[in-house]
Formats: sequence, structure tokens, C-alpha cells
Amino acid sequence: MRIGVPREVRIGERLVAATPKTVAALTALEYDVVVEAGAGAAATFADAAYVAAGAAIGTADEAWGADVVTTVNPPTPEQVGALRPGATLVAMLAPAARADLVDALAARGVTALALDAVPRISRAQALDVLSTLSNVAGYRSVVEAAAEFGGMFTGQVTAAGKTPPARVFVIGAGVAGLAAIGAAVSLGAEVRAFDVRPEVGEQIESMGATFVQAEAAQQEVSADGYAKALTAEQERLTAQMYAAESAKADVVITTALVRGSAPRTISAEMVAAMKPGSVIVDLAASGGGNCELTVPGEKVVTTNGVTIVGYTDLTSRMPQHTSQLFGTNIVHLMKLLTPGKDGNLVLNLDDEVQRGMTVAHAGAVMWPPPPIKVSAAPAAAAPVAPPVDPAEKARLEAAAAAQRSRRRLVWSSVAAVLVVLAITLSPASFVGYFTVFVLAVVVGFYVISGVSHSLHTPLMAQTNAISGIILVGALLQIGSSDIWVLAMSFVAATIASINIFGGFLVSYRMLGMFKKEA
Repeated sequence: MRIGVPREVRIGERLVAATPKTVAALTALEYDVVVEAGAGAAATFADAAYVAAGAAIGTADEAWGADVVTTVNPPTPEQVGALRPGATLVAMLAPAARADLVDALAARGVTALALDAVPRISRAQALDVLSTLSNVAGYRSVVEAAAEFGGMFTGQVTAAGKTPPARVFVIGAGVAGLAAIGAAVSLGAEVRAFDVRPEVGEQIESMGATFVQAEAAQQEVSADGYAKALTAEQERLTAQMYAAESAKADVVITTALVRGSAPRTISAEMVAAMKPGSVIVDLAASGGGNCELTVPGEKVVTTNGVTIVGYTDLTSRMPQHTSQLFGTNIVHLMKLLTPGKDGNLVLNLDDEVQRGMTVAHAGAVMWPPPPIKVSAAPAAAAPVAPPVDPAEKARLEAAAAAQRSRRRLVWSSVAAVLVVLAITLSPASFVGYFTVFVLAVVVGFYVISGVSHSLHTPLMAQTNAISGIILVGALLQIGSSDIWVLAMSFVAATIASINIFGGFLVSYRMLGMFKKEA
């Protein structure tokens, strides 16, 4: 079968559905690939690179007339007409909002697979282009914010004075939000982030940001993994927090998008209360915008000097890497659809992933898909233990403690007898060495145990304890008249000292990385 990769015709689009690297992966599945001439030029991929990867360069009609056609954006009515009946289209189709397109594809007899309808289950993560594009958009949002912000993100201490770090507030900790958090933290900004899902707090804080919480504002997730819209009460609680955080922030990045629709999170009143020179980057502009004053596709500056970036082409502003990641998602899909790796596409509608993506097939509309079946069974309830009499429980605990005490006494007695026998039957020189060893163990233990556990990891505590024993033993032997003993003692003391003090120094530096300025 032949896979066609047409050139994107949407104005300003720089992405392409396949790169030379992903073309090589598709040909490895025994597919023939035809790429429309110039399809990858805007993403810096020359036609010669596609040819070197095993593709053929053809016309738009040849690409759209292939057995399988893959694109980034939904096809135009003219492009739908160029598809041959029985072909398979792989693209972002927005089936929930484009019923007319789905009907047209079904009427054409095309099998349409929507890349933006991948079920949110772990097995389908490798196909999820929405996560791919969100990751890129989140990163790019920080780049755009840094370009518009009138200062540096990281704090500076110079001879001319000190500048504080920029304060960045991120709304939403999905893929885009976490990418934005990571980029802003790496630039040195002081980042605060909010998400109505409390379970993502650890993810936010693990990336170096502060998790902002709003009491009782918890969002539910539907069976297919997509977040549900906020209730009126949740919106009221979060709005109070948004107003307080946005007023203090230099940069606000909003990412809330529920099935293509953007809930309102930043009102015009909140924008009016923000500082002059601050920036809002609205990643949900394509869905109408989280900010009330967002103009999709444009950048506006309010009367109080707040810049609102509503660009809807952030992923196209990084076309090379975005196309590579997007194309890799398609490769993973084609591997799923080509179980024999023989260049023949096999659609299995019994597979919930493939069924969830299929919006049209054999002349019928297949959208919306059936709900995803949850296979995980609830955990069995733990058996309830019968009540225990307190007096009986105390008696059993006392008996167990007495047994442990007797066991320790027996083993201590055996150890004492063995030590006495070893000292009695050993030569006189052994007694001296043994005494040094015992003293080294005791002194080394007390030296290391006196240090707070917060200053070293458990592994470092063990190595420092051993080094403490070595150090004490070496110091006791450093006055020996034997030149070899003296040399070994000096080397041992040196190495043990380096390990102990070096370990503590590294620990202090690690702890300093987690301290925040007041």
C-alpha cells in the first residue's frame, strides 16, 4: 500500500505529517511513501532528504490519491474530493466540532482516523498527538512570554545592583502546563502553578514550582481520560485565587482547554488589576481563550499595559521538532495498524484504541465512539479483624518483649564468650589490634551519629560511618615505628577525610538547591 503525505495548505502552517526520519520508519513497515513536492520545505526538510529516506516525490493529486493519506490539519472540501473511495485518512479532524466533515468523509467512503480523538489510556500514549502538540506549545509559550516581558526571568546579582526573578503563574498542570513550568523554572523564574486536580501537586513541586491550592475546587475526569468542565461552585472558588495570583504575577500562562472549549479563567477585571508590563500567554486561544480579552491569533496590549498573546500557531513556530514528534506518533499508529509489518493496513474495530479514533468507515459515521471499558476491578475489601481485648493485647506484647530480651541476652552471652576465647587463645599482638578496632568502631559511631540525618542520605550515612571508623583507626596507628604501617595509616586517614568532609559539602550544596528566598 502507498502512504501519501500532502503539503499543508492552511495559511501560516509550517508543519508536515512526515519527516525523512519517520518516512524511513514507514518504509521499514513495507509501505511505499509519496511526498508532495515542497511538503517539508517550511519545516526545513528538503525533497532530496525524503528521497534519501526512501520516499518518492510527487504531485498533490498523487499524494491525495494514495491508499493512506496522512496530514496535520483537516482536509478542505476540495481535498476530500481528491480522496479515492476506500482510502484511509489519518489527520486531526476535530470530529466533535466538525460533523459536516465527518459526514463528507463517510459519504466519500473514506475510513477516517482522527488523531485528536485518541483515547486517554496508557496503551495509546504513543499515538497521542494532542500531548505532543501541547508539550511543544507549553514550551513555546514561555519563549513568547520571555520575548514580550520587559525583564529577565532569572534574578541577577551584579555590581550595579540586584534584580528579582520574574514571577510566573501557570494555570493548568496538564502536558502543556508542565512543559511551561519546566521551561520557566529552567530560565530561573519563580513559578507558581494551579490545577483543579490535587493529585498533580507532586508533579508541580517536583519540577521546582509551588503548587497553589484552592479549597474544595476538585475536578472530575471522565471515563476516556479527558477532564470534565468545572462546576459553578468550582469556578467561583478558583476565580478568587486567580485574581490574587494574577495581580502578583509578571507572566500568566493559561492552558485550560476542555474538549476544544476554553473555560473563562481570567476576567477583564483581573487583567485591569495586573501590573503594567506583565504578560498573559493564552494557550487556549484556539478554543476562544481563557482570558476574556484574548483575541485568537493576535497579540493585544490593554490600556493598563498588559500584553495578551493569543497566538494559535505556537507549534508551527517550532516546525522541525514538532513535525518530527508528530510524525513519530503516526509511525506508532501505523505499527499498530500493520500487525504483519507487510505494508498492509488492517483496521481492527474490536481494539478500543482503533475504534476510538475511527470517525468514519465503510460509508458510515462512527462518531462518537462507545465508552471505554474500564478493566480494572475494584480492590477486594480487607477482612475485618475481630476485636482484641486490651488486657490480652498487653499480655501478648509483654510476652513478646520478654522473649526478645531473652534472645538478646543469649546472643550477647555467646558473643562475649567467643570474644574472651579469641583474646585468650590469640597472640599478644592480636589483643592490641583488636583493642584499636573496638575503639575505632565506638568512636567512629559516635562521631557520625552526632550529625543530623537531614545532612546526608542513608547511603552516605553508611559510607561516612565506615570512613569514620577508618579515620579513627588510622589516627591510632599513625605513630607506628613500622614505615609500612605509617604509610598505610597516612593514606587511610587522607582518603577517609576526603570522603567524610566531601560528603558533607555535597549534602550542604544539595540542600541549598531547595532553599527559596523569602
